[in-house]
Amino acid sequence: MREIPLLITVALLVALVLKTFLVQAFVIPSGSMEQTIRIGDRVLVDKLTPWFGSKPQRGDVVVFRNPSDWPPPNQVSPKESPVVIKQVKEALTFIGLLPSDDEQDLIKRVVAVGGDTVRCCEQDGRLVVNGVAVDEPYVFPGDSPSTIKFEVKVPAGRLFVMGDHRSNSADSRFHLDKTANGTISEDAVVGRAKWIVWPFGHWSGLEERSAFSSVPDARAGTAAASGPSNSVSEYPNGLTRLPTPAELPLVMGVVGLHRLGRRRWHGVRSGCGGFGGRRTIRTRRTRGPAGQSGACRVRRRSGGRGDGGRGGE
Repeated sequence: MREIPLLITVALLVALVLKTFLVQAFVIPSGSMEQTIRIGDRVLVDKLTPWFGSKPQRGDVVVFRNPSDWPPPNQVSPKESPVVIKQVKEALTFIGLLPSDDEQDLIKRVVAVGGDTVRCCEQDGRLVVNGVAVDEPYVFPGDSPSTIKFEVKVPAGRLFVMGDHRSNSADSRFHLDKTANGTISEDAVVGRAKWIVWPFGHWSGLEERSAFSSVPDARAGTAAASGPSNSVSEYPNGLTRLPTPAELPLVMGVVGLHRLGRRRWHGVRSGCGGFGGRRTIRTRRTRGPAGQSGACRVRRRSGGRGDGGRGGE
């Protein structure tokens, strides 16, 4: 019986670590992501990879904190659960594996990242990102990609997000007059929604990056338009990029091979020494008469017995 409090404490600590650093479950209270995610679905959100520098990409479904200049989301109250399930939910909420009802988190799909230019729409109604029209198979059946016309250059470090149920989603399009043209900060992202885990009949993954596979990066598009450049790439503040610690062994290896190649190129083989011989020969290039380059002057190291000091010059 003494072990029970310890086990409970360990379980709570494990749950706290899971919720803070690894994964968290969220209940979907609105229909802005239908039919991909339905009202009442439970999704698991990956909170681990952002700790290693992973950033949301086009097509990712993300959970983010409601921006301060966006109105509170319209949520549909979930159905009343049986007493036992309700108590389990309350326990999971208490330890942090389920969000509380007063949290103002939203879930949308990323359609453009920092540097991208996104607009609506092409003549056939498709969304255009960096000049490429995108086919979006996840959009709610019967919905057009957008009934609102817009063109936004997404600032660095921000995301343009839209719900899959375009006619029922108050997303970036409805906040174009707000901060940064309705985009959200990457810092507001809680994590990427990876899986629908409840109900079992709707269990599936949520990644749809393939829809944006033909979209070029904004920087790549700029470089391609301006042609190849022989200049050294620099950061915006004018500092030349230095190799990272992980790249240093590769850089040092390349430099070493280059120097070794140069030494071999200037080596000279002789009948009585050189590579594999008993004597080694060092070369020194001199200039001949009339400014022309002469032959290599040869200096021979003293090797065996009977050799003189200098010779062959």
